[in-house]
Amino acid sequence: MSDLFFEKLLTRHTQTPEVPSTELISSWANELLTVLFPEVTEKRMDSVAELKNTFDRLRIDLVSLLYHTRSCDHRREHAIADVFFETIEEVYHDLLLDIDAFVQGDPAALSSFEVIRSYPGFYAIYIYRIAHILHKESVPLVPRILSEYAHSRTGSDIHPAAVIGKSFFIDHGTGVVIGETTHIGDHVKIYQGVTLGALSIDKKMAGIKRHPTVQNDVIIYSGATILGGDTVVGSGSVIGGNVWITSSIPPGTKVYHQADNKWI
Repeated sequence: MSDLFFEKLLTRHTQTPEVPSTELISSWANELLTVLFPEVTEKRMDSVAELKNTFDRLRIDLVSLLYHTRSCDHRREHAIADVFFETIEEVYHDLLLDIDAFVQGDPAALSSFEVIRSYPGFYAIYIYRIAHILHKESVPLVPRILSEYAHSRTGSDIHPAAVIGKSFFIDHGTGVVIGETTHIGDHVKIYQGVTLGALSIDKKMAGIKRHPTVQNDVIIYSGATILGGDTVVGSGSVIGGNVWITSSIPPGTKVYHQADNKWI
């Protein structure tokens, strides 16, 4: 290896902005989960004071994560942490609605405890909802790192900028992709392998809505692909498995895949 190669590497090491490790960021998110949902831990809080103290410490930890994210606006760490923890009660109630959607929507789900403890779809939604708060506060990198951590654990790739309504249900989770400018309404159910993506990956499309809108009470079955920023799936529609959609469909529509293959 040449000296020039080492000099190039050294330049990257000296110029690349510092960001806390994925382990530190995900540990903070996972500890917050244990406070919100004791179903995921053996630890129990004994008093309101202990809960408040734990939230105070998690707030300090968040400020530290933001401080050590060098590209973050260092005039706003405390303000961002304040917004985050002022919002977390509302997010908690949204997560309760998500859990209820899992229990009501999956015949195999026996209890909310089971959903919280073992369903990858619920974990993916939890990470999305907290990452979305940070994204709205223009925190760089950390929301995306959280999303990719959840992606690695659950198989669900949900961009933190996506807008997702209440009572959201992801069955199984594996292979789900929800793009950056996707809008999803309330009471939507999606199954494994669903892609809500863009028609084009042209860099010129950055900042433009390029992922679909899914209105309220829509069900999208496994393997369906819905593409395009102008594509709107109308309320109450049912999208069957392995369907490919690139244009809008009106409310109440049922779309099913018809295979050309015939088996004798």
